Amino acid sequence: MAFRDLIDDLDEVVFDVLGDLAHIEGREVLGMFSAPWLQPKLGQINTGLREPHLVIRVGDNTGVDTRQSVVVDLPPEDGGGNYIITRIEPGGDGLVTLVLRKTP
Repeated sequence: MAFRDLIDDLDEVVFDVLGDLAHIEGREVLGMFSAPWLQPKLGQINTGLREPHLVIRVGDNTGVDTRQSVVVDLPPEDGGGNYIITRIEPGGDGLVTLVLRKTP
């Protein structure tokens, strides 16, 4: 079995167990959502002040483009809600980061 096949199998298990449900233009996708402004502080230093992002697998990136809507299916306290894709950043590791902007 090729290395990429092993990583694909590993990603499938990780995303199935730890993934967050999101809808990109109504299409259901499992990804890893992060809202850095919700990260804890260490003393008086903020640990992250970046845009929210959703990491998805390359296979789920087909048809995804900037300015598309994303609904993250999490409670608002965990950053869930409506977003717009502002940038798409392929990682070269089989994953793609969708940089998001919160919408009302």
